[in-house]
Amino acid sequence: MAFIVFFSVLIVTLNSYVVFATWNHFGDGQWGLIWRLFLGFMVVWEVTTLFIMYYQFRPDYGKTSVASNLFMGVTMTFLASKLIFIVFLLGNDIYRLIRWPIESVISDESVSFESRRKFISNIGLVAAAIPFTGLLYGTLKGRYSYKVWKQKLTFNDLPESFNGLRIAQLSDIHSGSLDNPEAVRDGLRELMSYKPDMILLTGDLVNNFATEIDDYVDIFREELRAPLGMYAVMGNHDYGEYVQWKSEEDRLKNINDVMDRYRLLGFDLLNNESRELEVNGESIQLLGVENWGGGGFPKYGDFDKAIENVASDSFKILMSHDPDHWGLKVLDHEVHVNLTLSGHTHGSQMGIEIPGWVKWSPVKYRYKRWAGLYQEKDQYLYVNRGFGFIGYPGRIGIWPEITIFTLERE
Repeated sequence: MAFIVFFSVLIVTLNSYVVFATWNHFGDGQWGLIWRLFLGFMVVWEVTTLFIMYYQFRPDYGKTSVASNLFMGVTMTFLASKLIFIVFLLGNDIYRLIRWPIESVISDESVSFESRRKFISNIGLVAAAIPFTGLLYGTLKGRYSYKVWKQKLTFNDLPESFNGLRIAQLSDIHSGSLDNPEAVRDGLRELMSYKPDMILLTGDLVNNFATEIDDYVDIFREELRAPLGMYAVMGNHDYGEYVQWKSEEDRLKNINDVMDRYRLLGFDLLNNESRELEVNGESIQLLGVENWGGGGFPKYGDFDKAIENVASDSFKILMSHDPDHWGLKVLDHEVHVNLTLSGHTHGSQMGIEIPGWVKWSPVKYRYKRWAGLYQEKDQYLYVNRGFGFIGYPGRIGIWPEITIFTLERE
């Protein structure tokens, strides 16, 4: 409850500052009253959202709903817009604070800043409208605007029998945030339209609780299938470490239940294991590690254990949820991995991405490799932007992803 009190005070303070800083801009008439009533309404809305967040992270909480996602999305939209607006207002107030005593000494008349203040307020409102429009669109439409990314990769050691192998990758389902089963079904049908030979899921099936996926089990089971199988690894959210459990036994039971849900969906869960996939007497190795990454995330992955029974000269595909694992452990390992598939970053769920022109997201300042294809030392890493969403219930610029790989022999 402490965080609710803290953020409630913060929300009231921010809204109060906006009211007083724009008092003369909107005046004391009808528009001024509407403006103040609107900001008062936003205080109630935002505090309500905080309580929704609090109850969503309780072990006995049920499902995320359309209403809770709407509350969260609109709240984040208005908060982001107000923070940008406040930057302009605060900058103007600091300018006034510096200029006022100087000009008061020079001139006998008091200095009026009202025209300048109204001008700055107008600029601030225009600037705030940009993220407001984008984030609101991302909340209402962007979160299910699935984009298919196609990657053709060539290898000189790919067995001939696997030439043309088509792999579909999903990552970061975050079923606890989903609220539209039919939209999810449409996304999975889009994936299946490419007739993949194999489907790989690189972690974060849930936000915290195994039960979050239950409303989508039938959809996954009905829509997904692949002749060479479906395989998965655990992500950091699958361990339920971001909620307060009543007991350690409850937490461990939830982890086991999450693992069972992966299998119920039809995925072979690789927990620091390998699978040999054979076609016409030739084979490749599929490796899977539990979550391992930097930044304080759970470290259950054991790459050395996963490769125990794997021939060093075999062609290898690794599933590892966190892309940091590739740079910190896999890339310089004596055992060569041809292709590593990761997720985790979501591309921050917002940014600007025009292939061949620009690729930017705030998450790039946290992760060196955060979305798309990377190649070093004759090894590939691909970071999936995620199928679902968490935190901000939307997507803007960095759309939910389905990846289709075609592997070819060079």
